[in-house]
Amino acid sequence: MKLKKIVPAWAGILRGHRPFLSLEITRECPLRCPGCYAYEPNHLGAGSPLRQLSDFNGEALIAGVLGLIRRLRPLHLSIVGGEPLVRYRELGVLLPKLAKLGVEVQLVTSAVRPIPAEWSTLPNLHLVVSVDGLAAEHDIRRSPATYSRVLQNIAGQQIIVHCTITRALLCRPTYLREFASFWSNRCEVRKIWFSLYTPQEGDDSAERLRPQDRLAALEELSQLRYSYPKVHLPNVVLNGYYHPPSSPEECIFAQTTNCISADLATRITPCQFGGRPVCSECGCIASAALASIGRYKLGGLVPVSKIFAVSKRVGERFRHGLEREMATSI
Repeated sequence: MKLKKIVPAWAGILRGHRPFLSLEITRECPLRCPGCYAYEPNHLGAGSPLRQLSDFNGEALIAGVLGLIRRLRPLHLSIVGGEPLVRYRELGVLLPKLAKLGVEVQLVTSAVRPIPAEWSTLPNLHLVVSVDGLAAEHDIRRSPATYSRVLQNIAGQQIIVHCTITRALLCRPTYLREFASFWSNRCEVRKIWFSLYTPQEGDDSAERLRPQDRLAALEELSQLRYSYPKVHLPNVVLNGYYHPPSSPEECIFAQTTNCISADLATRITPCQFGGRPVCSECGCIASAALASIGRYKLGGLVPVSKIFAVSKRVGERFRHGLEREMATSI
């Protein structure tokens, strides 16, 4: 979110609104990526898995998303999936409308198909392309969205490359440096984001970082950002990775984000990961940034998180009071 929208966001919280919306715009995806949290059996809790959920297309999807925007009034919308480019025709209609509404949009894709050229003119759109390491590892995990196809499909765009660090990507000391070097040299790339793999409770997969892996990755990233300026890792995010929130209730991002699945109704809890994430090992870049900001003490005395908690309670009371008033008038 841009700095100029911080005040409107806080005002919305005081009125009982959440400024962020994460939307799984489709259940469909042509990929079968290991470790993808969206297709874990418990992603939607006791509900059906994402692939079994009803979703929309065509005019019904366009109307449904715009209806959500009018009702929830987010300042920032993150479009995920599934694979959002499965619905590129609908997005071609939706994205310009969202620009006119002043909604910042982050679209997260595997770039499995060409990104429409006209999207590059939308001032509110931030394209994030997920890449699972260097080509040797990525192409196995992300086929058919291989490196060659991704490079072809992002031509003419300005994108953010996003890589989630799993244990496999720490197989050699220079791996992250090689990754940063490759993508820094691409003219289409304006930023490189790194997040850390966030496990679910009971996860014993090869993806999960051990404590020493996490520390080694953060140490490497803290140095890479100086060698490769496109690596976007400000201190506020780095500090958040070192000190993640201990629970969803303490996670400012979880508390300020509505997460909704592909039927445009099912809420994903406790955050966009769904299920039962291990918050003490959270690697979400947005959560890290807001967690670090929350620990900052205004005037050296009061943590921002405390002010946020008070503001959220005020907003909830305001919303509940307004809902009771509307129910009484009806």
